[in-house]
Amino acid sequence: MEIVVIWSDTAIAELQDIYNYYYSKVSEKVADNLANAIVDQTILLEQTPQMGQPEEMLAHLQKEIRYLVYENYKIVYLIDENIVTIATIFDCRQNPRKLGVKNV
Repeated sequence: MEIVVIWSDTAIAELQDIYNYYYSKVSEKVADNLANAIVDQTILLEQTPQMGQPEEMLAHLQKEIRYLVYENYKIVYLIDENIVTIATIFDCRQNPRKLGVKNV
């Protein structure tokens, strides 16, 4: 069974915000490298979607929600049969309770 990874509009917007921040505060090269590395992490999910840890902060939603961590960012995703949806990119330097109010 082929696994398809898709990105939610929220996750795309958050990745763009991360890129824009590092582009304006550090450099284009750093922004490119960080954004590409985050995307590369999600490509791994095509082969092993269960590789991430279950997201306990969102267990109340009764869905299979997992996450990967890259540097300071938590890549939160949902698994529904053969579709993996990247739901959000969460900056772990924030209050963890904010994750519960994200559009997952």
